[in-house]
Formats: sequence, structure tokens, C-alpha cells
Amino acid sequence: MKYSVITILILFFIESFGQNDPILFDPDQILVQKEDQTPEVLLVGSFHFAYYGLDAHVTKEEDQVNVLSPKRQAEMKELVDYIAQFKPNKIAVEGGRNSGYIIRRYEKFLKKPKKNRANEVDQIAFPLMKQFGLDTLYGVNSYGLSRDFYNHPDSSVLVPLMDSIYKDWDFRSTNIMSERYDKLYDKDDELALNHTLLDYFKHMNTDKIIDRDWGAYLVGDFKNGSYEGADALAMHWYSRNLRIMRNIQNITEPGDRILVIFGAGHMSILKYLFQCSPEYKLIKFNDLP
Repeated sequence: MKYSVITILILFFIESFGQNDPILFDPDQILVQKEDQTPEVLLVGSFHFAYYGLDAHVTKEEDQVNVLSPKRQAEMKELVDYIAQFKPNKIAVEGGRNSGYIIRRYEKFLKKPKKNRANEVDQIAFPLMKQFGLDTLYGVNSYGLSRDFYNHPDSSVLVPLMDSIYKDWDFRSTNIMSERYDKLYDKDDELALNHTLLDYFKHMNTDKIIDRDWGAYLVGDFKNGSYEGADALAMHWYSRNLRIMRNIQNITEPGDRILVIFGAGHMSILKYLFQCSPEYKLIKFNDLP
């Protein structure tokens, strides 16, 4: 019995500490200092409540979640209360940097809160703005580099090059892995429909789900040509998220607590960028109390 207790203790310590990376020195001892007042960022990946139908996967009408129903509104309050534990002082959303039109909607929300739209900004951001007395909402969305090239004054030179890169990119693929992702998206619609909003958001914002979501971009059109697919993805999607990160940097001040609400597809890149940056502390959705 004594031997087995010792064995159990050894296994516990191996499990607890043996999986750590064998770093010789923690770089944050130099890169992160107390006087920095390192801003904290909470990433919240969401599905689009209005079901715009603009993504590669379009949810069938019968599988769509009606967030305005009484049942879902009660769940929405539970979700908002959960996020409120972060106590944000700034909220960044998937909107343009000229966010005046969103503020006008917020002013209407304050007068008639039950008339807000089926939109993640209206349903999540607006109640949090009211709760924490915030009068500004930051639109930090961006287009990717590919759009700049197509609209460039020298487009007569750039457009043929861009067309050669994007000629086979249509967001539709018939290879086996893309077909598996289609099945996964159907399953995801089922999960959203049959679980509470908070439970579904917790699922959607786990590392495994976020990482596999990014994997969908690395099959199908990504494999076009030698490098055409990779270059296309870099210019319209990776570039877009890097620019979103840059926009968030531009609104950041020491000590900020920034809530970022975006479509879940953005989370894989944004999570990677923020957890790699010594200028931010990333708070994961499921790490809230």
C-alpha cells in the first residue's frame, strides 16, 4: 500500500509538471513588467445572429436560432451576465472604424431596449455598454490586402496578377476533408439549436473548436496551384485579421480591459496573435469564473 501511494504521488507530479516546455528562461521576465499595466483582452467568438448567409456555410432556415424569442432572450441575459464578469472598459466589434451609426443604434436601444435587433452587437455589446456606463463602441473590422490591390490606382497591372491567384478560389470544394467540414458545420448548427446560448458559446470558444475551425481554411481552395491558394488566403483572410489586430492596438491604453466580439471564424488567428504578444494578456472565454 505504501508503495502504491508513492507511485501515485510520482505520477501526479509527472502529470502536473512533466508536460511543461523545457524553457531555460521565461522571456516575460524581461518583456512584461508591472509598470506596463498590461491590457487584458477577452475574445468572444460568436455566430451571426441575423444569419446573413454570406459565409461559405449557410445555415438552413429551420436550423437557425431565433435569439429574439422569449426563451433565447432569457438565455441571452445569462450569456451577457457571464461575459460581464470580465468588466470591460472598452468593447471592440465587427464593424467599421466609423462606428457612429452603431452609436445611433445604441442611443435608440437605451430608449427602447426591447426593440433591439437580432445582431450580436445589439444583443451582447449594448447591454454591457449600459451596465458599465460606456458611451463608445469601437469598430475594428477591416478588409484584407487583396481588396486594396483590386482597388489600387495601378489596378491595370495588379488585377491580372490577382485574377491569376484567385481564378480557382470559389469557397466551394469537393475534396473529402471539405466534405467532412460540411458535415461538421451541420452538426454545429444542431448544437446551437439544441443547447443554451451560454453552453454553445462555451463550446464554440474552446481551444479545440477554435483550432479545428482554422483548419478548415487549410483544405480545399488553400491547395490551389503551387502557392496560389496559400497566397490568396494570406491576402484576403490572414491580412484582414492582422489589420483587425492593428486596429485594436490603436485603441489600446495601459490598464484597458478590452472585450472583442467577432465572428467565430476570426478567433483562431486573433487568439494566436494576442497570446503571442507580450503587450496583452489574453483572457479565454472559458477562464471566466
